[in-house]
Formats: sequence, C-alpha cells, structure tokens
Amino acid sequence: MNQYLLLIQNNQKTEFMAEEWDRFFAAAKSSGTFAGGSEIGARQVLGDTQSAQSTAHIGGYMRFDSDDKAKLIELLKLHPVVLHGCSLELCELPKS
Repeated sequence: MNQYLLLIQNNQKTEFMAEEWDRFFAAAKSSGTFAGGSEIGARQVLGDTQSAQSTAHIGGYMRFDSDDKAKLIELLKLHPVVLHGCSLELCELPKS
C-alpha cells in the first residue's frame, strides 16, 4: 500500500460551497483511501530562521493510502480546490 500526503495550496480564486466539501469527503471516505487531514494553523519556524522557506501558502493537508495512484488522482479531480481552479500537491511518502 502506498501512502500519499496531499498539500492543499491557499490560492483559491472563488469561495467554496459547503456542499462541495461534503460531496468530496463522502467520495473520499467511500473510496477507502482517505486516512485523515486537517487545516494548518499557526506556524513557527525553528532552527535556521534566516534561510527557511515559509509554507504559508499551504493551507491544509490530507492523507491517502492507495495501491492505485491513477484511481486516487481521479478522486482528487473532484476536490473543491481543483474545481475552483486552485492547486493541490500530491506527495508519495517513502516506504520505511
């Protein structure tokens, strides 16, 4: 099973409707691949604060477990962020 981290960009152009999120979460849960997620709140950079890149453009994340990346990508095409012309970044997590 491959694990994925979906980074949700804060580049929305229009307002999301609650129904869009409800539909997406229902589809994600019924797919059996959704493993949780959250909005991202306050940030604090630790260590080298002079050269660290801000992640303020990342507004949330979701986790998915799937053996079929193509099927996962089809599901993510229904994500409200994508429907509103914004960006998601799908990151495959290395197996340990």
